[in-house]
Amino acid sequence: MSEIQTTCPYCGVGCGVRATPSGDTLNPVQGDAAHPANAGRLCVKGAALHETLGTAGRLLRPRVRGQETSWEEALSAVADGLAAIRDHQGPNAIGLYLSGQLLTEDYYVANKFGKGFLGTPHVDTNSRLCMSSAVAAYKRAFGEDAVPGCYDDLEEAELMVFAGANPAWNHPVLYQRIKQAFATQPGRRAVVIDPRRTASCDMADLHLALRPGTDATLWNGLLVWLADRQMLDKAWLAEHCSGLEAALDSARASAPDTASVAAQCDLDEADVRCFYSWFEATPKTVSFWSQGLNQSTSGTDNGSALINCHLATGRVGKPGATPFSITGQPNAMGGREVGGLANQLAAHLDYDTPGALAEVEGFWQAPAMATEPGYKAVELFEAVERGEIQALWIMATNPAVSLPDADRVRRALEICPLVIVSDCVDDTDTLALADIVLPACGWSEKDGTVTNSERCISRQRALLEAAGESRPDWWIISQVARRMGFENGFNYPGPAEIFREHARLSARHRQDRLQFDIGGLARLSDHDYNTMEPVQWPVTPEHLHGRRRLFTDGRFATADGRARMVPVTPVQTVTDPEGRAPLQINSGRIRDQWHTMTRTGRAPRLLQHYSEPFIEANPEDLRHLEMKDGELATLQNNTGHYTGRLIATDAQRQGEVFVPIHWSDRITTSSVASRLFPAATDPVSGQPGSKLSDGRLTPFQCHWQGRLLTHTDSFQCSGEALFHVRVPMSNSTCWHLAGDQVTDWSCRAADWLGRTPDAEMHDPGAGRYRAAWYDRDGIAAVLLIEPTNDFPGLDWLDSLFTAPTLNEETRRQVLAGRAADVPDTGAIVCSCFQVGEYSIETAINDGANSVSALGNTLKCGTNCGSCVPELKAILEKKAALTSP
Repeated sequence: MSEIQTTCPYCGVGCGVRATPSGDTLNPVQGDAAHPANAGRLCVKGAALHETLGTAGRLLRPRVRGQETSWEEALSAVADGLAAIRDHQGPNAIGLYLSGQLLTEDYYVANKFGKGFLGTPHVDTNSRLCMSSAVAAYKRAFGEDAVPGCYDDLEEAELMVFAGANPAWNHPVLYQRIKQAFATQPGRRAVVIDPRRTASCDMADLHLALRPGTDATLWNGLLVWLADRQMLDKAWLAEHCSGLEAALDSARASAPDTASVAAQCDLDEADVRCFYSWFEATPKTVSFWSQGLNQSTSGTDNGSALINCHLATGRVGKPGATPFSITGQPNAMGGREVGGLANQLAAHLDYDTPGALAEVEGFWQAPAMATEPGYKAVELFEAVERGEIQALWIMATNPAVSLPDADRVRRALEICPLVIVSDCVDDTDTLALADIVLPACGWSEKDGTVTNSERCISRQRALLEAAGESRPDWWIISQVARRMGFENGFNYPGPAEIFREHARLSARHRQDRLQFDIGGLARLSDHDYNTMEPVQWPVTPEHLHGRRRLFTDGRFATADGRARMVPVTPVQTVTDPEGRAPLQINSGRIRDQWHTMTRTGRAPRLLQHYSEPFIEANPEDLRHLEMKDGELATLQNNTGHYTGRLIATDAQRQGEVFVPIHWSDRITTSSVASRLFPAATDPVSGQPGSKLSDGRLTPFQCHWQGRLLTHTDSFQCSGEALFHVRVPMSNSTCWHLAGDQVTDWSCRAADWLGRTPDAEMHDPGAGRYRAAWYDRDGIAAVLLIEPTNDFPGLDWLDSLFTAPTLNEETRRQVLAGRAADVPDTGAIVCSCFQVGEYSIETAINDGANSVSALGNTLKCGTNCGSCVPELKAILEKKAALTSP
């Protein structure tokens, strides 16, 4: 079949992908060289998309109360259930919880159905958890949620400020674009503002490892510095901005001078002054921020303090000068456009926008229009727990893992009378709590549009036939709506008609001051929609090719056309006022994984960089606690606990630890990071904080650790196995195990696998045990037990699961765990080319003494570049060991 252009479903960069179907799967995908976001680049997650497909683990048929059923019965059950609750308790007893994984057309139909036809305002999204504080900050400053810059600005900037962002891992294609621009045009500088030394510090000229929660203080101090040094753009401010005096007064109260800022932020004053002087001297500055600022109980103020500095210097709407919020999900921006947040209507219209309610109601011909904002995400689940929300429809997200205080969320879902879940995956923590389960199409089967972080609308095209009986989300919602009597509003033949309706609403009787307008796309034919090229909004009949930058004329989407500077008074967050939990906890993503791993967890090579949950801690903290690198440990506080393997690193500040967000109870035990964070939210945006909590770190008591490789994807992990992690490999499933002392390993192994091992080796004195099971002449399972986490590389054992027969010599080597003539490549550093640490060290010993030399020898670091910081660290470590 011919090659098809589509869009990557991961981060907000919105990379173009070229894919060629091959039967019921895809050939290896490629980056789309014609797409403006990535120009052919892909990170390792995007490059592995074809490895995440297949029907294994897919949700293929509807289920009602645990029983598979037909679509007709499932849709009727949803419609009847929602109608009964609406009729008895009113529409406010119903909630919809959406996702940045939905396409814009899905989002539009869901929002219209909930707010316009069911009449419930309680329609919110998991994007509330990642970018709603940036939305609120933009709206306070510009009058509209409108990202003013574009990706070209990242390459034109002469100073890049990464504030609470680690694009080297989380937005790697953009990071590589920036690095390339910096490398070809010397003299540019980069500043990283982050408590941790992340991979993005690889290109930093200055790293400000500030105390968590002090971001607004740092930016307030910058505003004071600029004012005191007469570096404000007074002419631009006089013509285009208001609120300077109030904002400056608040800034002076909290950050009067650099000494105060340095003390509050726990920084060297010289470093603070260096950052401020660089900002002062560099008109072409981009401040690039993400979850480190947003995921805070003062996230909106963090964003406002940053934007204030750009407004005060006129650095908005100009090439290489912009405050740039980068989104975390592929269609968080599309959700914002259609009104997917509970405080929005649609098309960037809010409930308090004059005339907006009547406008949207009339356009939709809505019979039961919601008239006021609904509950934001955390509030929504609290209302479920109170019994106020009696029915909740969850689409394309996993809140039982992603929302803070996760156990409370699960309890709420358990008592909710009607929980409906639309998903493409058959086994998530949330799906286990659903009354009605609806199979939705996955990435390769969905057809519609997404909008990336620079306002670029791209087509996501269906590549494969829908798996099983799965259906598009817009179709599922429309079918339910029609069964509830709303045929006229949801009689869509396909996504093109939905997109045209969305475009018409964006342009209908709009005031000129609002930027979001795609009316120029409202009359696309089906053919034009199917062949649509990426385009940046606004797209009007006069500007069909969109517009790269907004606010270039200094006119903003406020009533008087002037931007607003906002007074910011930083608030120090204290989660444990009694000081019982001495460590501060931070959370975030890792390089090769995405959200709760329902997609990336299907690609074995994406689990080779970090294959199990971990806890990063400063070596001094571990020394004080008498704990060691590589041991298992547990973080615990008032909301929950988390178990992971310790990683000692001086990239972590003392007194602080970091945990990844990706593991769920379907994959491991007690390693859900959101259990460690209370449901505290920003008072403006409603976004919960997941970057700052408190906890105690204690050893995880175990006497043995193990690796079990099996043909099957599950086994009965019971008894002494207190900790386990499921890790898919290329040919088998590996279970990482740990637990208490076992006296009879033969019996335990037989219990786990359901039969006695065919071969064993037991060394009680060394605490070592080996067992193997065979099906005919091939291997079925192998178990390795050690007193510590000291295991050989498992690739060779994994490869044996494809061998139809094993000779006697190989069978003896199975119990050893490795073949003597197969080298162990070590822990994977470069996921793109499967290059391990030992292979890298060997190449260095052979003379490859630079990143480029390693790339020439092993190819590592030559694709997405995300492993380059680790390659440099290995080179530096080897150099230090060999220096006199």
